[in-house]
Amino acid sequence: MGLFDRIKRVVSSNLNDLVNKAEDPEKMLEQAILEMQEDLVQLRQGVAQAIAAQKRSEKQYSDAQNEINKWQRNAQLALQKGDENLARQALERKKTYTDTSAALKASLDTQSTQVETLKRNLIQLESKISEAKTKKEMLRARITTAKAQEQLQNMVSGMNTSSAMSAFERMEEKVLMQEARAQSAGELAGADLESQFARLESGSDVDDELAALKAQMLPPAAPQNQPQLPPQQPPQQTTAPKSNDVVDAELDSLRKQLDQM
Repeated sequence: MGLFDRIKRVVSSNLNDLVNKAEDPEKMLEQAILEMQEDLVQLRQGVAQAIAAQKRSEKQYSDAQNEINKWQRNAQLALQKGDENLARQALERKKTYTDTSAALKASLDTQSTQVETLKRNLIQLESKISEAKTKKEMLRARITTAKAQEQLQNMVSGMNTSSAMSAFERMEEKVLMQEARAQSAGELAGADLESQFARLESGSDVDDELAALKAQMLPPAAPQNQPQLPPQQPPQQTTAPKSNDVVDAELDSLRKQLDQM
């Protein structure tokens, strides 16, 4: 009964309780599976022994049945030969084997029941071990995840987040200032370009007006149908031109300019 009590204890053990109570859950789970596997080995040995005993009982029962049939035939043969005393002895021997066969049959039935129970326990224990291995892997993954989360939380709690955030804020402020300077430079460049074009436009107007004024100040061209005057002879150095003729010519030129305006 000690083996079955231990099997029952191991099979009905709660792995979650082991995880909660153990200092090292992973090692405790591994130890529990090792114990279950040791029990499995012992249970297999017990099943093998029970099956071997069952086989021996089956053979003994079969031999007893053969002896019963044998002495039954001997009794019949003795009666056929007219030897009643010998027939009686054969029947007595048959009765002995009949009693032995009955005892063997009862023992064989008990052994068959035990073997079937052991086989079911063996299958159940194998299933529990397989389930425990699967659960161990799942719990191992959960333990690994929990350790990683704990390490991450410790790292996060150990970080100086205020200084890190202030550094990010300073960098962001520098980027904003640089963007503002770039935008201002672009606006100044655009304004300078516009002023250059404005100066070109204003200069063009002044130049046009200056050209028009020059054109107005030029003397009118002589008509083509009028005969050209002969070139004036240069004045003789000996005789000086009269001052009245020079004034009249200039006055006449001013009148013509006024008429053209």
